[in-house]
Parts: sequence; structure tokens; C-alpha cells
Amino acid sequence: MKFETSIGRLKNNVYSDHIHVPAKVYDKITMDGNKRVLCTVNGHEYFHAGLLPRGDGDYYIILNKARMKAFGLSLGDTVQIKLEKDKSKYGMRVPVEFEEVLGSDDEGSAWFEQLTNGKKRNLIHMVAIVKSSDIRITKSLIIMDHLKANSGKIDFKLLNEAMKVRNRKY
Repeated sequence: MKFETSIGRLKNNVYSDHIHVPAKVYDKITMDGNKRVLCTVNGHEYFHAGLLPRGDGDYYIILNKARMKAFGLSLGDTVQIKLEKDKSKYGMRVPVEFEEVLGSDDEGSAWFEQLTNGKKRNLIHMVAIVKSSDIRITKSLIIMDHLKANSGKIDFKLLNEAMKVRNRKY
């Protein structure tokens, strides 16, 4: 699905800049209830995204500062958007290191698969934002250990502390 829209900013500025998605586009692409999409802006490489309600009947996709800069976008710009259904398992790219740890830890993987999709994406993101492969492996292992130690429950404060402690060792 292709359409033209503009870059906006929410009044409360919580999520900063975003792509405005009209309700009619949202209704067409989410007929199956899935709000995850692959979003292409002005022909750049696609990214995984979620469609969020603006509160006025329309929807939006968050654009972080790095993406705004990489795409050369500014508030108010008119952009060409292409949306496709995201058929990936988790609704985002998964680092190879995280996939390998999941595949090698049956207990941790079982706990991970019981989490909500949003929590899965949050944990994957914690690993994906790191540039170093070694640190992605370490974070993946810490996440699996945390899930096993807490019977699949996530205490983000404890998880972050475990990552800080591990970082001090390097």
C-alpha cells in the first residue's frame, strides 16, 4: 500500500516526530488485526514499525532522530510511504546472536516464547541496539539467564543491573 503523507509531531511531544497514517490506510492494512508493518519512506530501506492511534481517528508511525537524519527528513516534509504487512515472527529484525542463544537454550527459549509480543520486541531491541557482536551475545545470555531465574517474569530493573555488572567485567 502506497500513499503520500507528512511528518508531524504529537502535541505532547512524547514520541516526537512521526509519519501520519490516515484511518482509511490503517483500516485496509490491519484488516487481520495485525498492526505491525514494514515501512518504506521515500524509497529508503524499510524498517519494522507499529501503527499507533493518534487519538483523532488517525494513526502514526514513530520516526526516531537517527531515522529522521538518515532519511534527510524534517518536520512538515511530505513523504512517499509504502506499507507492507510485517509477517516476521517477532515484528522486528532479530540479531543472529540472539537467534543462536534462543536456539541453544531450550528452557530460556520456552520462557521467552511465553512473553507478550511487546516484551519480546523490547528484549530483542535491548540486544539489537548494540554494535558489538560479542556484547550482543553477552546481553542475549544475560536475558536468558534472567528469564530462567525468574520463571519467565521480567524485572527490568534487575535485568539492567545484571547487564551493568557484566559490563564492569569488560
